[in-house]
Amino acid sequence: MKWYDKRYHTLDYELKQTFGQKVIKLSLDGGFTCPNRDGRIGTRGCIFCGEKGSGDFAGTRDVSIAEQVEQQKQLLSSKWPDGKYIAYFQSYTNTYAPLDRLRTRYEDVLSCKDVVGLAVATRPDCLPDDVLSLLEEIAGKTFMWIELGLQTIHPGSAAFIRRGYDLSCFSEAVAKLKERNIRVVVHMIIGLPGESREDILDTVRLVAKLGVWGVKFHMLYIQKDTDLYEYYCSNPFSVLTLDEYVNIIADALEILPPEIVVHRVTGDGVKRLLEAPLWTLDKLKVLSEIDRVLRERNSYQGCRQKV
Repeated sequence: MKWYDKRYHTLDYELKQTFGQKVIKLSLDGGFTCPNRDGRIGTRGCIFCGEKGSGDFAGTRDVSIAEQVEQQKQLLSSKWPDGKYIAYFQSYTNTYAPLDRLRTRYEDVLSCKDVVGLAVATRPDCLPDDVLSLLEEIAGKTFMWIELGLQTIHPGSAAFIRRGYDLSCFSEAVAKLKERNIRVVVHMIIGLPGESREDILDTVRLVAKLGVWGVKFHMLYIQKDTDLYEYYCSNPFSVLTLDEYVNIIADALEILPPEIVVHRVTGDGVKRLLEAPLWTLDKLKVLSEIDRVLRERNSYQGCRQKV
């Protein structure tokens, strides 16, 4: 028996408690698009979104889902030869398709060997009742969560990033998913231009009250294949320093109820495309600095347990 000494409730810890072993996410491209790209809402996507629809590390849609799963498993097998897997539909909007196509994608990936669960990234405005019913059905058969990109509660920031829906749409989607006992994970972006520390923490405070299952924190990074990069070049703005980011994340973690599962505390940019901030490339340093600050504050969020 040993201590699990992470000072917040990590996804790794939650999955080990649930499955009794290491469980790894496989990032997949289901071949979907997005209403913010196909013209229903917009054509350029969110301002920070790259060519792969926020799925820069996902598989390629040129091959089948089963082939993507095997390719991803091969990449990870040397590090985790006996792992189980969560299939993660990451690229674009993964509930934005005819119902039969969604069912086929979900059921195909769940039939793959050693896949023990499903994660679906989507938008709150792409959850009609028939899709919610399908998700409820799938959730009754496997370990599943839905990821929603809130990013910010502030209307000015939401307009700047071209999010394409208002806060009430997001809140209603969360409520409908929870009514059907579907786990919800909320994405937040830290460091949007014009947002103060208190603005950021106000978003965290609202999310903390929603009773969601999990959260993801992403540092705003400037990547060269995005409209945000073009904006940054013509309208330079200050990005957070490592120290500023780490302390905001520590503040945010202390706001969250300890039962909320923290899926991510920093994001991954594509190294060859990343313009700023370059400190995000050293992910281990970011993680260790967050741990250091939490240790110095003597802050535990309910996860110092024996495993």
